[in-house]
Amino acid sequence: MHTTEEVTIGYDILAANRKLAQNNRKTLDKSEVTAFNIMGAIGSGKTLLVEKTIAALGNRWRIGAIAGDVVASLDASRFEKLGIPVIGLNTGKECHLDAHLVEHGFQKLPLDALDILFIENVGNLICPADYELGEHKRVVIVSVSEGDDIVEKHPLIFSTADLIIVNKIDIAKAVNADADKMVRDARIINPRIDVLKMSLKTGEGFDEWVDFVKKSISLVMENQD
Repeated sequence: MHTTEEVTIGYDILAANRKLAQNNRKTLDKSEVTAFNIMGAIGSGKTLLVEKTIAALGNRWRIGAIAGDVVASLDASRFEKLGIPVIGLNTGKECHLDAHLVEHGFQKLPLDALDILFIENVGNLICPADYELGEHKRVVIVSVSEGDDIVEKHPLIFSTADLIIVNKIDIAKAVNADADKMVRDARIINPRIDVLKMSLKTGEGFDEWVDFVKKSISLVMENQD
C-alpha cells in the first residue's frame, strides 16, 4: 500500500509538470522563440557550448538564456558577460529544473525580443530526464572523460533526447575512452537520435552543432505557420 501511494504521488507530480510544460511551450510559440534544453553532467561542457553558440549566432539571432543550478549563479554570470538577457534559477535541494521554475524564468525574460532560448539544466544525467520544460529540442552533452560506458549507464535521458553531443574527443585516447562506442550506445537506446562528436577545445564538430540549431529554428517556425 505504501509503495502504491509513492508511485501515484510520483505520477501526479510528473503529470502536473507535463501540463505546465505544455503551457510553457505555448508561451514560447506565441513569442516565436525556439528553446533548447541543454542537459549533461557537471563538467561535460554545457556552459561552454552555450557560450560559444552565443558568440557564433548572436549577430544573427536574438538569444537569451536560463541557467539552472543547485546554488549560486556562476553560469548565469558567464552568460551575462556576453550581453544577453539571462536568468539564473536556483533549485535548492532539487537536482533538476522543472516547468514551474522555468515559467517563473519566462516572466523575467523579454521573450518577445528573443529568437532563441538556451536552458542550461542542472548538472545531472538522471533527474532532468523526467521533467519536460516546454523546450522544442532536448540536447544531452557528455564527455569522454566520464567514461565510454556513460551512455549505457543512463539510458532514460538519451531515450528522450533529440541530440547527443560526445564532447572532448580530443582527449579520448588519453582517458582510454572509445567515442564511437558512445555513439553506438546512443543509437541503440534511441535509433532516431542525432549524434555529434565534438571538441569544444579544438572546434571539431561545432559547425555541425550550429547547423542543428539553425535547422531546429527553421522547423519550429514552419510548424507554427
